[in-house]
Amino acid sequence: MLERHELEAFLAVAEELHFGHAAERLRVSTARVSQTIRKVERRVGVALFNRTSRRVELSPVGRALYEDLRPAWDQIAAAVDRAVDAGRGFTGTLRACFTGAAGGQLLLHTAEVFRRRHPECQIQIREAQMGELMPWLRGGEVDLALATFPVNEPGIVTGQVLVSEARFLAVPVEHPFARRDAVSVEDLAKVTMLQLPDTLPQSLRADRTPHATPAGRPIRAGLSAATFHEILTLVSAGLGVFPVGANARRYYARPDVAYVHLHDAQPLQWGLIWRADGATARVRAFAEAAHTLTSEDR
Repeated sequence: MLERHELEAFLAVAEELHFGHAAERLRVSTARVSQTIRKVERRVGVALFNRTSRRVELSPVGRALYEDLRPAWDQIAAAVDRAVDAGRGFTGTLRACFTGAAGGQLLLHTAEVFRRRHPECQIQIREAQMGELMPWLRGGEVDLALATFPVNEPGIVTGQVLVSEARFLAVPVEHPFARRDAVSVEDLAKVTMLQLPDTLPQSLRADRTPHATPAGRPIRAGLSAATFHEILTLVSAGLGVFPVGANARRYYARPDVAYVHLHDAQPLQWGLIWRADGATARVRAFAEAAHTLTSEDR
């Protein structure tokens, strides 16, 4: 197999039919080009060029090699260019997904900042149900996802924390907790906790729906739901409670569900996640735009 520099030298001499001009094109010395061609000819076993003091011509074997090699070399160059463009360029489409109305608003505003910086890039924003978020990301249907942290998964990169919000507990409006201004995380031992889909990372599920309170008191695990609206429906039916972010009071106000402050819970954090092997320039620039946007709001 010929090395890249050998192929480039052969193609340059074949097209220039002049060792000096080929050397200028490759930005190396004429002697270097001559040495490389002689080495290639030794490996092939036949002369590829007919040389005289006045001219250089392709031999029959050299011409056949050139005609076979040139189209293949062009395809390789085009493939490399496409890969570089995908990794470093900003043309094409960036696909991002969110769960929940507040997440959608954040991504839309981030997209506005990103478009001002990179108008040549198209942005596609999609809503994912909770159970779809990780399969979409791992399957390559989206490049980025807005998620609640922590997400400790192999092959997944977590960006900076963009938003932190207080935690509340969604309870049936008739529940005794609904008459309180706030409850403690230790009170979770008295209720049944609805569960997130098992497609979400274990680290996230352990944070959002723990099996025990900080003091070690067990929390009863209830039904699992695939969507947030399904969770709220189960809450309203009295089948369990569920911890949410403060934004739920604004975007998901319901007459049959009350939101009670979990006064001693850690804030709920949101940020972008993406595949480690998909950290393109577009992805990194979108994450930077999101950080810029949320930093201005603090």
